[in-house]
Amino acid sequence: MNSSSPDRPAVVVRGLSAGYPGVSALEGVNLQLGRGRITALVGANGSGKSTLFAAMLGLLPPRTGSVRLFGQAPAKARRRNAVSFVPQHEQIDTTFPITVEQVVMMGRYTHMGFIRRARSADREAVAEALARTGLSQYRRRSIGELSGGQRKRTFVARAIAQQAELMLLDEPFAGVDRSSERLITELLHQLAAAGTTMLISTHHLEGVHQLADEVILLHRRVLAAGAPEDVLTDEQLARAFGASLS
Repeated sequence: MNSSSPDRPAVVVRGLSAGYPGVSALEGVNLQLGRGRITALVGANGSGKSTLFAAMLGLLPPRTGSVRLFGQAPAKARRRNAVSFVPQHEQIDTTFPITVEQVVMMGRYTHMGFIRRARSADREAVAEALARTGLSQYRRRSIGELSGGQRKRTFVARAIAQQAELMLLDEPFAGVDRSSERLITELLHQLAAAGTTMLISTHHLEGVHQLADEVILLHRRVLAAGAPEDVLTDEQLARAFGASLS
């Protein structure tokens, strides 16, 4: 598949079953993500969202089925820098003296080669990512000095600097303030308009209609997929979360 073909889906998952020893987390998952679209992934804790991300990143081999990112296996797509990931909980020691700019520069490592020496293109990408996330004035500040919202924006900036065609974001609005939430939402829309495909795991249901073009409701398998107004009904959410929300 030609990764530049705009009429072909960015992500195709077919018959995916995956899990861990003694645990079947996903069963027969089928889904597609359109290019330049924002898709919200909604489900209760333990519904398989993290497992789906792991399979899409090539970190967890399928038991059955397949995952293709731009027509390629996840590991190959990662090697060619086609996918970036913003985790919910970043494993960075906030007491370590690393600056915001240095964290964002990590998104350029796959572009730098073995010696990881920043070139002008890398510095320009980092500066643009910092500006787009409203963090330019914090570039020299230690990551440990930031608020929760600023820290989350730093990790989004790192993904932006990577310039991947596909972004996977795990709960990007968890623990952020309203201003950071608005900024991140606006920025994600801008990236989608420029052609970036996004899958966003979220519990923030009240913001999904403003955020996403499509919603996937997950509970070990895909329960529903489509426009937010069609998927986020009381009946569908009760199936996913196990209780009536009315």
